[in-house]
Amino acid sequence: MSLFGDSLEAAVQKAFTRPAPKSAPAQMRYLVKQLKGTKAVAQMLRISQRTVERYVKDQIKKPRTDLAARLEREVKARWQPQIRAKARQQAATTGGIVVDTRARLGYTAPIGTTDQDRIRHLTVALPPHYAARLFNAQEGGATEQQLNEIAAEALKEVYFQDNGRRAGSLEEVRFTDIEHLEFDL
Repeated sequence: MSLFGDSLEAAVQKAFTRPAPKSAPAQMRYLVKQLKGTKAVAQMLRISQRTVERYVKDQIKKPRTDLAARLEREVKARWQPQIRAKARQQAATTGGIVVDTRARLGYTAPIGTTDQDRIRHLTVALPPHYAARLFNAQEGGATEQQLNEIAAEALKEVYFQDNGRRAGSLEEVRFTDIEHLEFDL
């Protein structure tokens, strides 16, 4: 996935009410139940149907590293869909989203102003409409660059322009060299 996509997903996963299955056999049983069969799970994980059946029966307990990563990713992507949807809905309508980042931020402004970009550490609460835009873009398959642009626009409005109270002539915010990025609901 991507830095922005993974960070948004991690924020939503903090809302989970129960932990996802940890052991490989339990994860495999969960996926078989979700996808209604071992064949679909085998195709999704790119392993044999017989291997899936052996995990389900607890005959195999420890997967290879690459399979373990795919297994965990697929389980987390399907875990508690109603809780996930409720957390996104709340962020998009009332709660908003908090972005904590350490990145190079600069802006395009009229000649004669200081527009030098520099590394900044920001923790900014973004309003609900930006949370909605980020989640909608993510669900719509937006690229990393498109998510970056939405976040940059949000930081421009909320942090640099203080919701229209200053820096009105600011044209564009550059959001690059991201060292750290974390979203929280």
